[in-house]
Amino acid sequence: MEAIRPDTSQGEAPEVPRYEATRGPGSTAEVDFWTSREVREVNKSHLNYAVADTKLWEQSAAYYLDKSKAVEAFVKNSGLGFAIPYLHNGQMHDYVPDFLVRLNTDTPSYLILETKGYDPLEDVKRAAAERWVAAVNADGTYGKWRYAVAKKVSDVPDLLQ
Repeated sequence: MEAIRPDTSQGEAPEVPRYEATRGPGSTAEVDFWTSREVREVNKSHLNYAVADTKLWEQSAAYYLDKSKAVEAFVKNSGLGFAIPYLHNGQMHDYVPDFLVRLNTDTPSYLILETKGYDPLEDVKRAAAERWVAAVNADGTYGKWRYAVAKKVSDVPDLLQ
């Protein structure tokens, strides 16, 4: 099922997302949650802190995002409810990427940024994210999206370009 895709080169309509009927577009405007995890104060986010799920990796990525001129705003995807569905071993799962980034561009442009060491499901999650991005871009309502994985902290600045 995951491999079935429209052949747009032959004139088939591109795959477009199915939006949740009971939820509108997401926003950080009303995010309010408590965490016992370590946090880092950030400036380029509607949330005052970025929640750390790692000892150093995500804090370093948040630092690069917060300081980059290519970034208009970003949020650590914690407590937001943003997830990309994927099928693995016949069961549906939710992939929760690390960061959502609004890029500093003339037209609305966004980056889903994953910071990743080893993950046995990396290929499955990447395929799901790329399919999600292609569908949202085909719809065009929410600007231009892309997906990137940073394997090391020093990758983050290059991925923002």
